[in-house]
Amino acid sequence: MNSHSSAPHLRIFPDEQQAAVFAATVIESRIRARAAEGKFAVLGLATGQTPLAVYRELVRRHRTNGLSFQNVITFNLDEYCGLPPEHPQSYRFFMERELFSQIDIAPEHTHIPDGMGTAAEHAVRCRKYEAAIRAAGGIDLQILGIGRTGHIGFNEPPAGPETRTRCVELNALTLADNARFFGAEESVPRQAVTMGVGTILEAKEILLLAFGEKKADVVARALQETPAEECPASWLQQHPRCTWLVDAAAGAKLAEENFSQ
Repeated sequence: MNSHSSAPHLRIFPDEQQAAVFAATVIESRIRARAAEGKFAVLGLATGQTPLAVYRELVRRHRTNGLSFQNVITFNLDEYCGLPPEHPQSYRFFMERELFSQIDIAPEHTHIPDGMGTAAEHAVRCRKYEAAIRAAGGIDLQILGIGRTGHIGFNEPPAGPETRTRCVELNALTLADNARFFGAEESVPRQAVTMGVGTILEAKEILLLAFGEKKADVVARALQETPAEECPASWLQQHPRCTWLVDAAAGAKLAEENFSQ
């Protein structure tokens, strides 16, 4: 590890499920702590395959442990441009299906970027999204995945810590990786609205999840190379409370002695 940052927190789990249970335990503790104070817990949420096990564990705890989401406000990282909320591949549809419809969160407390409209409308909405996060007191805990391009949210390279919520062009590798959800690569939207790297870095606490051997190369880059726009996730090295939760396959190319456990 270079001397440019303190050692990131890294936890390597035998499998994805154990990492998901750990993440859900952290989320539950933050929600309950804020509820005890009579305050809202503000969560930043991700979509895709990576956080699915976490959401299923949270739903289980809601049903069996009485975990309430009535004091929770959520902000999702991103949304495809051009997909209405009712589209089966929109991130709003995903979040409703996998989490929101199965817990007791108030619909007005769930926020997802709006992917519809013109470039001018996007610009206005992105500023409003940032303002809504600020009005909620900022994000207490942000859940992240990482793409093979090094993207967090849909911040494709190059992207630095000055970036804010905006409309972006998706990388060819990302389009290829997401084609399985759309049936064909040409059906994947070419643009998305995403929180910026700077927006993400303002979260008080971050949990990044990465699973599978396909993520091993980018996890090693993001954690062991000097932070740079070419790997947007590498900026997380500069966050004081970012913990990486990876399975053995995703962590296979890391030198463990470089990290605090």
